[in-house]
Amino acid sequence: MAGSRLPRQLFLQGVAAVFMFAFASLYTQIPGLYGPEGILPARRTLRPQGKGRWQQLWETPTLLWEAPLLGLDTAQGLELLSLLGTVLALGALLTRPLRHPLVYLLLWAAYLSVCQVGQVFLYFQWDSLLLETGFLAVLVAPLGLPPNHKQAPQGRPGGVSPHEGLAFWLVRWLLFRLMFASGVVKLTSRCPAWWGLTALTYHYETQCLPTPAAWFAHRLPVWLHKLSVVATFLIEIAVPPLFFAPVRRLRLAAFYSQVLLQVLIVITGNYNFFNLLTLVLATALLDDTHLAAKSSTSRRKRTPSSWPKALLAVLALLLELAVYGLLAYGVVHCFGLEVDWEQHVIRSRTTFTFHQFSQWLKMVTLPTMWLGAASLAWELLTALWRWVQVRGSLQKLCAAVPLSVLGTATVALFLISLVPYSYMEPSSHGRLWTGAHRLFGTVEHLQLANSYGLFRRMTGLGGRPEVVLEGSYDGHQWTEIEFMYKPGNLSRPPPIVVPHQPRLDWQMWFAALGPHTHSPWFASLVLRLLQGKAPVIRLIQNHTPSYPFHKQPPTYVRAQRYKYWFSHPWEQGRWWRRQWVEEFFPSVSLGDPALDVLLGQFGLQDKSPPRARSSSNTLSQALHWIRRQLSPLEAPALLWGLLGAVGAIKVMQALLGPQSLPRSKEEKHKPASQEDSVAASKQASPAPNISSSSQTPRRKKSP
Repeated sequence: MAGSRLPRQLFLQGVAAVFMFAFASLYTQIPGLYGPEGILPARRTLRPQGKGRWQQLWETPTLLWEAPLLGLDTAQGLELLSLLGTVLALGALLTRPLRHPLVYLLLWAAYLSVCQVGQVFLYFQWDSLLLETGFLAVLVAPLGLPPNHKQAPQGRPGGVSPHEGLAFWLVRWLLFRLMFASGVVKLTSRCPAWWGLTALTYHYETQCLPTPAAWFAHRLPVWLHKLSVVATFLIEIAVPPLFFAPVRRLRLAAFYSQVLLQVLIVITGNYNFFNLLTLVLATALLDDTHLAAKSSTSRRKRTPSSWPKALLAVLALLLELAVYGLLAYGVVHCFGLEVDWEQHVIRSRTTFTFHQFSQWLKMVTLPTMWLGAASLAWELLTALWRWVQVRGSLQKLCAAVPLSVLGTATVALFLISLVPYSYMEPSSHGRLWTGAHRLFGTVEHLQLANSYGLFRRMTGLGGRPEVVLEGSYDGHQWTEIEFMYKPGNLSRPPPIVVPHQPRLDWQMWFAALGPHTHSPWFASLVLRLLQGKAPVIRLIQNHTPSYPFHKQPPTYVRAQRYKYWFSHPWEQGRWWRRQWVEEFFPSVSLGDPALDVLLGQFGLQDKSPPRARSSSNTLSQALHWIRRQLSPLEAPALLWGLLGAVGAIKVMQALLGPQSLPRSKEEKHKPASQEDSVAASKQASPAPNISSSSQTPRRKKSP
């Protein structure tokens, strides 16, 4: 089987890119979200309880405990971690020596530290997914420098270490858990839109931050929307088991189906770094042969295949055709696909009941765990076979150490992940080995494994609810406070902000789904607007003159709930239409007893003033200077600038790198001999035909 060195390098670069976007996006929002004048000041979350230093760090694992030692408050510590995380991730993205386990451990620890004080604004599934993926990157990253060797290391056939690729299996397993659970929860939630296959007739319009393309996608015919829902179920439920298929072409087909789904989501919705992160996980389905620039067809022509290999190829083709046929039959049978030749449409409907699906889920949940266990066992046996082939006692002993450590870690993380994975089927959860439950409970707060289930229910079936803030100086004439990204102005087109996540805009979307008491932070937002706090105002409008009360804070603030719909094609100059529903938050002013009661009820009152920031601290001054230089930039522009810089540097590396120089005659002969040695080692040792890859319920909200 083809190796996985190129996919692993692609995975590590992708994880670094996602960390870079996540840290940089968060950095731009820290003063308004977590600063002393922010909505939820971070200093309230870290209060020493009189416990020992290490016990305190274990129970609340965040490096921000050490911020006072640097003369920084919690918000400044957040800024420092975000800046360091951005720079470190940028370095790992650009240079191979920095793709080291220690670098990814620091990135993971920094993001975990941020999440510990992030409160509701960091309770998103993609934050948990990034933490879990980041920890896997620690295990996947090579301990030494990347193997740019020109010949195989002594004692290792083909230059492959026994433990190489072992931890990478966990990435494939994580991708399986993410996609399979996301498909299953759509049906276990009993959402009528998913069961009626009409979810996408609402989704483009009601998602948090649609793109301009979502307006056009919303206008597609209903039969095509329903067929797209069927395709979503196919890609999320039926295809993921193919991640572990022994036939390479099946795994590649599964890979491209996931790419198609994620690309379509990116085109129609602003989901920050989530889709990019999912694509990064999908690299575990690839191999070196598929990614290599040189095709292997020439070698096949030179080397005639023996009859056992020809027989295996025929059997693999028959298995592939059988799988495609089974998938096609299952889709037609389960969703009643029929072609209406008169109307030129494909009709679809759900032909199974909730009880039937529940019984099916109960029947397949444990077998999918055993499928993962069998695939992991194959990976372990493959690694053990490579270790047996290592020549020399000393080399064998040196190879046994990383193999033992990574093998134990891989098995442990697999066992831990079974607990959150089984949440989707309660009876299977109760039948798990108690040791897995104990192991998961021990490390649950580290978020090494999490439960997933995106787009569980479709919201806004009667129109997307939207909260509109209003301010006034006299309580009679009200002016709407428009956000930069979320819908408000009917004539403004939906923005494109990916990979940035405006976290206040996202929480405003969640707040609109219920009463304001379900979103305690909203009262604090109103208070900051009444006080005219600049950091919070910049979350709403980065360009200060665009904020209607930039000269003087409003005397009164209130909020109204509207229902929004995409405009009709004949409504020129408008992207939205809306209808008033009710008052969401009553009119209040500073000192209003109703506002004080809400703030006190949710523990949001400033009982003690924040500590004065030290102006003589050099580090604090440096952070303040960096903030002052970057604050004029909007977050999407900053992230796109980072992306452009990375692209420019990559182009320069490609143009000026040693690989672009002509090789000497002696060097031209080396790759051929190296390929021959690798081919010889493959013929001498049986290569496995499977390369498989790789949840805690938290107080988080998911779309």
